[in-house]
This record gives sequence, C-alpha cells and structure tokens, in this order.
Amino acid sequence: MLAVLEALRALPPEERDYSRVLRQYPRPDGSFYAKSQLVRAYRQLVEEGALAHDPTLARRLRGRPVRTISGVAPVAVLTEAYPCPGECIFCPNQTEAPKSYLDGEPGVLRAIQFNYDPYAQTAGRIQALDALGHPTDKIELLVLGGTWSYYPQVYQEWFLRRCFDAMNARPAETLAEALHYNESAAHRNVGLVIETRPDFVTPEEIARLRAQGVTKVQLGAQSNDDRLLALNQRGHTVADTRRAMHLLRLAGFKIVLHWMPNLYGATPESDLADFARLWDDPALRPDELKIYPCALLEGTALHTLWEQGQYTPYPEETLIELLRECKLLIPPYCRVNRLMRDIPADYIVEGTKKSNLRQIIQQRMEKRGEQCRCIRCREVRGERESGGVEEWLFADELYLTDATEEHFLQYLTPEGKLVGFLRLSLPFAPRDLDEIPISEIREAAMIREVHVYGPAQALGEQGRGVQHRGLGTQLLEAAARLAREAGFRELAVIAAVGTREYYRERGFTEGTLYLKMKVEG
Repeated sequence: MLAVLEALRALPPEERDYSRVLRQYPRPDGSFYAKSQLVRAYRQLVEEGALAHDPTLARRLRGRPVRTISGVAPVAVLTEAYPCPGECIFCPNQTEAPKSYLDGEPGVLRAIQFNYDPYAQTAGRIQALDALGHPTDKIELLVLGGTWSYYPQVYQEWFLRRCFDAMNARPAETLAEALHYNESAAHRNVGLVIETRPDFVTPEEIARLRAQGVTKVQLGAQSNDDRLLALNQRGHTVADTRRAMHLLRLAGFKIVLHWMPNLYGATPESDLADFARLWDDPALRPDELKIYPCALLEGTALHTLWEQGQYTPYPEETLIELLRECKLLIPPYCRVNRLMRDIPADYIVEGTKKSNLRQIIQQRMEKRGEQCRCIRCREVRGERESGGVEEWLFADELYLTDATEEHFLQYLTPEGKLVGFLRLSLPFAPRDLDEIPISEIREAAMIREVHVYGPAQALGEQGRGVQHRGLGTQLLEAAARLAREAGFRELAVIAAVGTREYYRERGFTEGTLYLKMKVEG
C-alpha cells in the first residue's frame, strides 16, 4: 500500500485521474483499492511514521471532493413524516417521506435506512464523509423535511439534541447543554439550516430559532405572484414572504429562498418577470436561492389537471432558455445552490428529467460568451485557482433592502474568482422589539455570514489553499470599520455554536443569543 501512495504522491498536481496508478498496483485478488481503503491506509501510515503527512495527497484521496469544496462538510438529515399545513397542488404526499419529498430521493433513502433517527443519520453521514477522506471537524447541519416550524416543539428539541449528541460524541440532557458541548467538540457545527414556510415566521419563532442554534433559514416562497400562489393553493401570500424576510434579515439569519418556475398558471414570460422581482423588490433580495422547476408527479392534484389538459410542463428547451436568462439576472451577492430537485427521473411523468441541468445551462452560456455572476459560479474551487494572498483584491458590493444597508464584503483573485466574503447588515433604525424580541441586538450592526472558500481544511491545519490564512480576520476588521463609520457602537454576529471560540479569539464576547463587540471610538 505504501508503494501505491508514493506513486499517487508523485503524480503532477494537475493530474486528477489516478486510475492508471491503481491498475499498476492491484490488490492480491486482482481488484483495485477503493478510496476508503486508500484513505484508511494513508492515515495509518502517517500515524505510524512510515509516511509524512501530505495535505495535497490527502485531498487527492478524497472521494467526491466537490462535497467539501466550499470549505465545510455538509450533513443533511431528514425529519420524519408529519402533517403539513399546506395543500399545494404540486406536492407529493407519501407516507414514508416528509411532505414534499419522495421515498426515492437519495437523502430520503438514507433517512429511511436509519429509520429517521437523528443521531444515526448524523453519525452515519459523518462516518461516510470521514471514510472518504473529508475533514469533518466543520459541519454544516441541514435539517430537511416538512415545515420545521409546524413540528411539535418537543420533537424539534429532541431532534436537534440528538444531532448534536452525534457531533459531540457524548449525550446531553438538554439541547442547550448539547449546544454548549459542541463549542469544543471534534465535529463542530459551523451552520445550522432549517426549512419553513413564510407564513410561519413570526417574532416568537425568530427568538425560538436563535435559541435552537439556527443560523440559516430556507423559505419556500415558490413565487412572487399572488395569483399563482392562489392557483397552486400555496396557502400564503407575497406579503408573507416579504414580512418573513424582513424579520429574518434584521435578526441576522442567512436566507435561502425556494423559487419554482412552471407552476400551474405560469408562462415562461411571466416566470422571467417573476424572477426579476426577486432582485427589483428591496424586501426580497435573498442571500441564496434554490430553483426548483415544478415537477409533474403522479398522485398530485397537478397531475389531475394535466390529465384534464389544463396544465402542460415546459418543453426542455424552453426551460433551459428560461433558466439561462434567469441566471443572467442574478447579482453577485447571491448563491444559487440548486437548479433542479434531486428527484429520480422515473418519478417525473412529463417534462425535463435531466439531473445535470446546471451543467447544460453553463455550457450553453459559455458558448454564447455569457457568465453567471452568482457566488457558486465565482467561488474558487481548488488551491490552484486561489493564487497568492498578496494578489487578492478587496471589494464592497453595496445594496439596500427594505430595512438595511447591506455590504457584501469580498476578496477576489485577479481573475475575479471569489476567495471569501462577509455579509454585513446595517439597519436603518433601531430594531422594534415587538418585531425582533431580542434586546441585545436592538442597536447593533450585524454580521450575518463569514465564509472562506476552497477545499475544507481541518481546524488548525495550515496549507497552500485559501482557508486558515487570516482572511476571515481581515473581513471582520473591515466590517468593524464600516460599522463604526456608520455610527454603530456595537457589532453583533449570528454565530453557530461551533464558531463561538473563533469569534471570542477575535474580540467578541458572549451574549444570550449572539456574540458582540464594541466598535465605537
């Protein structure tokens, strides 16, 4: 095995396919070594002193490196099936899956395998990522499933506590205790994401989510047209979405909006206009976006309308062109996480079934000389793209919302690749405590996100990539300077529990739900 690893180490940095080396060094039975076996052998040989630690080789051994290419290890877990307050005509409702999910989706299959147990799901994903060589000390936990805010509070507290028990490798009596343990755990939570509906975001819910450790909220808006929302029996209005985003933004949350083209009653032209409203309306302007083209699924009310000739999915070419035009409208401060739901093709009755829609659209844009400006299309993907620290350029992308002046602070390579960023919110006025019942942030500027890109590195590891080179500290200093110049006395940050130590080391002190620092003078 040592000979295999030495041969892999000798490959040129740009060589990504190492199957040739594996063919040269087969196992005794003639089969090839799996990536998990190579990772295990590498770690053992390093521990024994037979092989020197090589960060480049360790990254080369990782299975599916794209999983942690954005700097953290995502761990998605699903809540069990539970009634939903919505009656959306496009939504599946299977007994074995949470509302809006299907039992054939990869994430649901994993959840079913673990009987929806939160501890087993979390531990299983961490173990799987670790076996493939991914650093798992910085975990973004994504709690997916039905409307989180509609689940019983007792279930919410238990579910999150057990997820954190798995990250902490020790049990806790309460969620608060589990969150505290995680501050120094081996697998620290650097982001906690939940899904909910706009009409369930209230001042009370804002405070409850913060107490649970949530830092990012996915909102199922689906459309910015009240007519379409009513036709599709969505059960909320555009005003609900605007209000929810207003509250979430003032409380410092990152906001991921779900948007669905090809709903019942929509046209490609109306969808493009609807998409433009995401950026034209100051009350919207999300931080991240998931684009989920409406899928025609058997057993839904929409399927009945299709059988009656009242609904027709867009032809694939029409959808591709629509999404290409949409991508051209996306501002630099937004990240597009998805362009298609991960629905198995055999579940879709009619319409596009391609899972690589993003790739198809990107190739078409490249042929036309077009470029998407979203974060995902600009972020550095590997250390060879990042260049040297001295070459990085600082930029401040300023935009306004209905309640804040937003500064998207970013460092870029000379080629325009995004190295890291910070989201700074400067409220126009002190927060109304009837809206945001959290007095500690009433008059504070707010850091809503700090993110450094490049392949994930273990805590404390120094490498040639982007992470752990002081970029986060520089962004924090820039945010403090801007807050001070704008007349704020305090700067708060919505910190995931696993990042509290990081912020304390940089001058922030513990509050009840946020960390803060003085910036006056």
